Amino acid sequence: MINLKDYEQFIGKETLIELEIIAKQLKNIRVLHVNSTNKGGGVAEILSRLIPLMNSLGIKTDWKIFKGSYNFFKFTKKLHNLLHLPSDEDIESEEINLYLRTTYENLNEINTEDYDIVFIHDPQPLALIVKKQENQKWIWRCHIDTSTPSPKAWNLIELFINSYDAAIFHMPEFIYKGIKIPTYIIPPSIDPLHPKNISLEEDFIFQTLNKFSVDPEKPILLQVSRFDRLKDPIGVYNAYKLIRKKYDCQLILVGSFAADDPEGEEVYKEVLNQTAEDKNVFILNLPPDSHLEINAFQRAATVVFQKSIREGFGLVVSEAMFKLKPVIGGNTGGIKRQIIDGINGYLVNTYQGAAFRARQLLADKELRLKMGQNAYNIVKHRFLITRHLKDYLTLIYEIIKNKN
Repeated sequence: MINLKDYEQFIGKETLIELEIIAKQLKNIRVLHVNSTNKGGGVAEILSRLIPLMNSLGIKTDWKIFKGSYNFFKFTKKLHNLLHLPSDEDIESEEINLYLRTTYENLNEINTEDYDIVFIHDPQPLALIVKKQENQKWIWRCHIDTSTPSPKAWNLIELFINSYDAAIFHMPEFIYKGIKIPTYIIPPSIDPLHPKNISLEEDFIFQTLNKFSVDPEKPILLQVSRFDRLKDPIGVYNAYKLIRKKYDCQLILVGSFAADDPEGEEVYKEVLNQTAEDKNVFILNLPPDSHLEINAFQRAATVVFQKSIREGFGLVVSEAMFKLKPVIGGNTGGIKRQIIDGINGYLVNTYQGAAFRARQLLADKELRLKMGQNAYNIVKHRFLITRHLKDYLTLIYEIIKNKN
């Protein structure tokens, strides 16, 4: 069971007291979170920790899953991509019908009437807003960059968004100028007590590398992410090929499939095919609960990449930074909020730039250690789940206070 007092070692006693004071103002409030999967991906991971913490403070908080078919999630992945990037790709009437039909099927399955505050995460369950009661406040929690959406994608979700009382985004730059409801900024977070982030014995790290035939004596280049074209795994592989010309190193691309992302298996197979001839490349599709293994890989890595082309936030950046690793990240989205270029990592725009920065880090251990310490300090002060919790409680208090 998650105990808030266990976080005192990271945040100090005063912050714990602040959280308890805010929570006392909300003791009779009932809160619901709805998203489309309880395994795989940053949203599910955050909710799995945030909701128990809210309950530990005496705030009744539940979590329900919006269910859909393979074709439904195939469409919402397409919608996700269209909200991220402008495109001429059309949205078919059959796809809209499927979206609405799936929402209808979930209306009777997901009870929202018993709650004062309802958080709806991302586009999949967005249309549930039709169930909103007069005495409720509904908040859309958007985890993606909608600043330059394809018009047809925005036109679809706009049918529902403006019925919400507020929307939350990771950063101001993600907010589309056409949104008409109040917006708030709450960056996501990592949990230092999650199995993915706890301290590990060196023996366990060594055993994990050995299990997957990774050489612990050879530098490790690592990217942890869903198998998604926007994460640019092929770009990371191209960077690795340039680095190999000077350094005898290994590349690990590790991720897992999420139930609401049917594209993952397709991308995984593409990457597997392109890298099949290189015995120093490891493409690992792990179960969603492989938290300790991912932790071990991040701690064993010499250089960590997150070379996304577009990114909502990229919590894996904070995870690696918390483990004293400088990260080479794509110059996009929330990665820019975590990496201060040249201080705790590097921001790059091309795979050639990623290769150049990786060679720089491989050549200078002292630089890696210095930037790694800077990385840890930034995560500790900005991106831990206790800060995230405080932001949510403060927002709920603000919305309830202005309810009338």
